[in-house]
Amino acid sequence: MWYLFAFVVSLVTVLVLIPPFSKLAFKLDFVDRPQKDVERKLHRQPIPLTASYAIFIAFFITYLIVARDFSLETGAIFLGGILLLAIGTIDDWFKTKGKDFPALPKLVVQMSAAVLVYASGIAFTGFVNPFTGAYVELPAILQFILTILWIFGVTTVINFTDGLDGLAGGLSAISATTLFIVAVVMGQTNSAYMAVILIGVTLGYLKYNKPPAKIFMGDAGATFLGFLLAVIALDGAFKQATVLSLFIPILALGVPIFDNIFVVVKRFMQGKAIYKADASQAHYRLLRAGLNTKQVLMFLCLLGTCFGLSSIILLLVQL
Repeated sequence: MWYLFAFVVSLVTVLVLIPPFSKLAFKLDFVDRPQKDVERKLHRQPIPLTASYAIFIAFFITYLIVARDFSLETGAIFLGGILLLAIGTIDDWFKTKGKDFPALPKLVVQMSAAVLVYASGIAFTGFVNPFTGAYVELPAILQFILTILWIFGVTTVINFTDGLDGLAGGLSAISATTLFIVAVVMGQTNSAYMAVILIGVTLGYLKYNKPPAKIFMGDAGATFLGFLLAVIALDGAFKQATVLSLFIPILALGVPIFDNIFVVVKRFMQGKAIYKADASQAHYRLLRAGLNTKQVLMFLCLLGTCFGLSSIILLLVQL
């Protein structure tokens, strides 16, 4: 019952908040304008970039109401989210002026958000040996490195996926649904709350972001969603995991992870900067192959659902 309440509250809050934030974006000229001869700019009219604030507010208001968790971990997630929202807003503002914000400050801030989460106690600490049943705790330095890389990596791949109306929100909703089921089955209440709230805020956002989009969340919103998904997996699916079940959260985020591994390898092989935006992601390749926006969205979300189901099957096998 509380999970349903959390879902409804987060969904309704986003639906209520987005219209006023959209109006504010036009007043502040904080909009993403179409650009000729830029393949990544698929829209044909200015789109407000303020959905991230509605998502952020709705998530934390709902989480604090239903979970009533005012712990150090919650504080770290909140501060990390603030950092990502701030640097993402600066990046988005530069883009509204047709400029590129340097990658280094974004890298430093995203890493800092990950370190905050690790310092609060949310970390990948080890795994259960499938042969002996004993828990193998990793050395502290390895715990730190793997936790930071996971949070930074998922934050980045969700951001890279945000290039097509409804795609980042849709894949995030599918991944959050998978992680919610995993958390419920494993009896991890806080992770389940975070996941179901994330489902609510993403579906609320998708009402305005489905093709043709009326609002964008920009880098600020996409990195925040990726950050939350990474934290939910660390606080849920990765806890007390066996070697095989380590693949559960990876499969839950399968489409953005595997697509962007391909993109990074391709850019590296071509000698291009990894952080330099281009049109090499799967959704751009599918568009060039002749599919329209809705077809690409449906295909990738269906693929994401298949990955999610594979993740759940793997979970059931582990029980």
